[in-house]
Amino acid sequence: MARILIASQPIAGHLMPLLPIAAELVRRGHEVRWYTGRRYATRVETTGATFEPFTLARDYDDRDFESAFPGRDALSGLKQVQFDVQRIFVGQIRPQLLDLQALHREWPWDATLAEQTLSAALLLEELGGPPCALLGVLPLGIRSRDAAPFGLGLPPTRGPLGTLRNAALHALTGPLVFGAANRDLRDLCRDLGLPARPFGPPTAPTLMLQASAARFEYPVSDRPAQLHFIGPLVPPPPPGLPLPDWWADVTGATRPVVVVTQGTLATDPRDLILPTLRALADLNVLVVAAGVRDPATLGTLPRNARTAPFIPFDRLLPHASVFITNGGYGGVQLALRSALPVLSAGTTEDKPEVGRRVQVSGAGLRLNTRTPAPHQIRAATLRLLTDPRYRAAAATLAADLRAHDAPREAADLLETLLPVAAG
Repeated sequence: MARILIASQPIAGHLMPLLPIAAELVRRGHEVRWYTGRRYATRVETTGATFEPFTLARDYDDRDFESAFPGRDALSGLKQVQFDVQRIFVGQIRPQLLDLQALHREWPWDATLAEQTLSAALLLEELGGPPCALLGVLPLGIRSRDAAPFGLGLPPTRGPLGTLRNAALHALTGPLVFGAANRDLRDLCRDLGLPARPFGPPTAPTLMLQASAARFEYPVSDRPAQLHFIGPLVPPPPPGLPLPDWWADVTGATRPVVVVTQGTLATDPRDLILPTLRALADLNVLVVAAGVRDPATLGTLPRNARTAPFIPFDRLLPHASVFITNGGYGGVQLALRSALPVLSAGTTEDKPEVGRRVQVSGAGLRLNTRTPAPHQIRAATLRLLTDPRYRAAAATLAADLRAHDAPREAADLLETLLPVAAG
């Protein structure tokens, strides 16, 4: 058997999808170590992997970025995205690479599996280290002649005019939006003796895994041959958490169940959860607000609403009729896997890209705002509940997503990178 290193940012949406892959690799007898932040050490160890901490890289808690990266909380929108790219992702590449090089001297492993924002693992491969597979936990954003630059939330456009539009946008976006990050990355590559490259979602030269189905992503004509869609990854629930005491209201519901969530990063309930509760309070539906860290922040709930800090989606979503979200990629994949029409209403991080894909796929609606008004949510929810076209499109996607066994497929593909003796 082989030695395999998993590497991830200590961000829930980036780390959690790797849990079932790690467990599968351990089950197959591989020796697995996992490089990430200390907050997730226990979750890592539940898979059977050995935890390896950020050492020179700045460790941080994804519930409180401000403590590790002062000034972030005062920003919003594009300025916050620029801050995150320069400080959290590009700015951490050098110390993360040094951590990985030190670990490789102590424990030389055979292959790396990194989530797509931990670019140090790719640079390690370029410098002669082990082959690296990237796991896409965000919408597929690698450069294409048929698509606008990642992050703009624009639909794909093919043909001569579309190619010109996309090329122009690529030429403008790098210098104007990510100029500081581009300079930092260029300087780092120069110091390492590597070719310069602009900041952007990276293309792994060896193997790319995308936690979705091809049908959900834009139908571009230049997808790389090393890209494989493996379907959604369902993280196991934290051990020991009971179901909420109102769970029978979901399993025995005789009215539509509407799930609303804001994921793990943009968690202010005033953005989406509270407007949804107000919008649907007088409708004959059961509204479940999932993942609210402190239910007291919601005040007195409407009679048709329920909430809890944690509700396992694999148990909840099969009972639902509509999924309302600020656009977290993993949550949307799990909703579509259950054939749920999606209402997406986020504008931070990668959320404009998720919302646009929901819209283009026909499986839901996109509200181009982080803070929709109750009347917008109400109208969109009623459309999703009553227009069968959205459920039909979601069901088509569900068939594609359910055709995959993501942990098994990921492990099979990763094993193709291993030396023959190790495999």
